[in-house]
Amino acid sequence: MAEVNPTIRTRLESVGRDLIDSIFRHGKPVTDRSRSQAVFTNLFLHLHPTRTHVRTLRPTTTLGLGTISFSLFVVLTVTGVLLMLYFKPSVELAYDSVKDIHYVVPLGRIMRNVHRWAAHLMVAAVFLHMFRVFYSAAYAKPREFNWLVGLALLVLTLALSFTGYLLPWDQLAYWAITIGANIAGSPSELTDALGITKWFDPGGLQKEILLGSQSVGGEALIRFYTLHVIVLPLVLSALIGVHFWRIRKDGGLARPGGTPTHAGKGASPEGTPASSPGEEPTKTYGLMCIVRDRRPATNLDPADTVPSWPYLLRAEVLIFLATFVACLALGLAFDAPLKELANPGIPENPAKAPWYFLGLQEIVSYSAFVGGLIVPAVTVLGLALVPYIDRDTTGTGTYFTSHRGRKWTLITLALAAVLAVVAVAVPVNIGWIRDWYPDASQLIVIAVNPGSLLMLAYAGWSLLVLRLTRSKRMAALALFTCFVVGFVILTYVGMELRGPNWDFFWSKADWPVH
Repeated sequence: MAEVNPTIRTRLESVGRDLIDSIFRHGKPVTDRSRSQAVFTNLFLHLHPTRTHVRTLRPTTTLGLGTISFSLFVVLTVTGVLLMLYFKPSVELAYDSVKDIHYVVPLGRIMRNVHRWAAHLMVAAVFLHMFRVFYSAAYAKPREFNWLVGLALLVLTLALSFTGYLLPWDQLAYWAITIGANIAGSPSELTDALGITKWFDPGGLQKEILLGSQSVGGEALIRFYTLHVIVLPLVLSALIGVHFWRIRKDGGLARPGGTPTHAGKGASPEGTPASSPGEEPTKTYGLMCIVRDRRPATNLDPADTVPSWPYLLRAEVLIFLATFVACLALGLAFDAPLKELANPGIPENPAKAPWYFLGLQEIVSYSAFVGGLIVPAVTVLGLALVPYIDRDTTGTGTYFTSHRGRKWTLITLALAAVLAVVAVAVPVNIGWIRDWYPDASQLIVIAVNPGSLLMLAYAGWSLLVLRLTRSKRMAALALFTCFVVGFVILTYVGMELRGPNWDFFWSKADWPVH
């Protein structure tokens, strides 16, 4: 064999090193400048700032909830792709394919269990992340738009979990989705009372769009599968990118005293002044906060920052690993439920929605239209408007804003809990309108129910707090705390205290024996 040319041999030997150098153009980061350049020139790392404020890295600042939520999405994506290799989205084959995954496919049970637990944990993490952001007033200017993006991510997370719930095609899935479909069709409750359903039936249209028919069947399964594995993940991924990007462009995480890089009106994310309204935009350049010098960004706390590489990235990797280990431990310890094959002729009793919708199901039991559509729509709209109504930027980054905020939050917590308990206790113990007046108009039953009255009571308390404190921030804290307390208590009632026929039981041991 002819001897290889020494030059060619040398080039071949250096291919591995050259490949790494071509990907990581600045080599192994060893200085603050090279670390910042590595972040600045990398497509994925560029979503991070080149430097991170030290407060951001404290566990108590965010509890890592945003990173946990994203980590769970990654776990769900990987395990979901693996499950897709074996799942068959048809009424005839779906249930058996899930059984095969659970009992036959090597490591299939673990994959399915991890996927199921990650889905539940992601819903919980996104809710807790929203609570953290709100109570630290991190929605305030200039972060209003990112609050809306986060709110959209919450809705999409719920939609992802909801669409995935049907795929096993067992009794639990079938009847839970049937409840959701009836909620989608609940406007017919109002149009029936008005006698106009024959000409105007938005409820029937919504149900048809959701299911592809008027009942849960093959059309619904393929629609939910398409939404779950293609449409919703793509939209969610795009919004996650926007969410991360805006965190950086809005000056990082909110912190006490405000974000120095946005101290001046119209300041750019790098701390350099932007053009005033009406002026031509100007281009300015900075040195990525590496040095101090006489420039507009001088003394904007560079001493309180550290390079994102390795400090922020290391924290994110550790959170991801801890999240994955937690999902794996839960998957090993607890199996995802799989009941009998779905049977439209034998309803589950009690038929319950996923846990994150049980609070709504409690209200839906009195009026599907109000509980399933009006209350959620008003809640989401109210949350979306908060940053544009509360324009106060003081107390940003501080939990509950101030001592006064903590006081009103605690008062609201107690009052909201009492009101939520009353909203459940009164119908359970003494009945409601239909029990008292069997011939009452359906319009009255729709409008006057525990859900609508609880919502009005919470709104009234928020307005009272606004009047007493003259502070929109205090009113916002009161309203949001009411939402959190009502959600938690009603979810607990639906999960633990509702039994067959949606009757109230203090313990499952009291359920009737068939």
